[in-house]
Amino acid sequence: MREERDATMTRIFAHRGYSRSYPENTMLAFGEALKTGCHGIELDVQLSKDGRLVVFHDETVDRTTNGTGKVRDLSLEELRRLDASAGFAGLYGVNAIPTLEEYFDLVADSGMVTNIELKNGIYPYPGMEQGLMRLIVERKLSGRVILSSFNHQSLTACRRLCPGCETAFIESSWLIGAGAYCAANGADYLNPRHVFLTDDNFEELARHGVRAQAWTVDDEAEMRRLTALGVDSIITNDPATAMGLSA
Repeated sequence: MREERDATMTRIFAHRGYSRSYPENTMLAFGEALKTGCHGIELDVQLSKDGRLVVFHDETVDRTTNGTGKVRDLSLEELRRLDASAGFAGLYGVNAIPTLEEYFDLVADSGMVTNIELKNGIYPYPGMEQGLMRLIVERKLSGRVILSSFNHQSLTACRRLCPGCETAFIESSWLIGAGAYCAANGADYLNPRHVFLTDDNFEELARHGVRAQAWTVDDEAEMRRLTALGVDSIITNDPATAMGLSA
């Protein structure tokens, strides 16, 4: 298990695994992220047609696989037939779309913190929160996950189902009164696009006891700025570079 972290340390989360160099949200990308020594992995979950929690970002499979269609319209068996390596020209063989259970098996002994983004902002996926919380409780992982989403109401439901789980509201822009809003709605973190984490905005969050996780940061100068600012976490496609800077 990893040692308990210094509260002043900025953590590095691998965005969809080590996605700069390997197919995103695959077991390969997650395994390679582990090798970098990063503090956490960020991934996305949706439900298959038959209600299985699968690790996938887009609402359709078109961009990152050799198939077409909506994730919610395909069964787990149909999803597993696809190669999720699009964009890597066969460099790493065939990589299947993993289930969340498979991912948890991979990181079980690592002490890895997982930022799980619920992809239910466009399609609500009835039952997703219940299924996810059930799995987290069964695996005794409530202290090793951060639940994030653009769907803030969904995270409120998750918090009721698993009071020990931390939650993070995701925003593409900046919310007026962000710190007060997060605190009033029980969010532990705000996850904004990194450019919105100015000194003033960061201080606003800090006044309300809300931590910041910045996404998606691949520029070294920006990594240094955010670390100096004191953000809790940097979410990056390039965890090796980020870990090198923090060494």
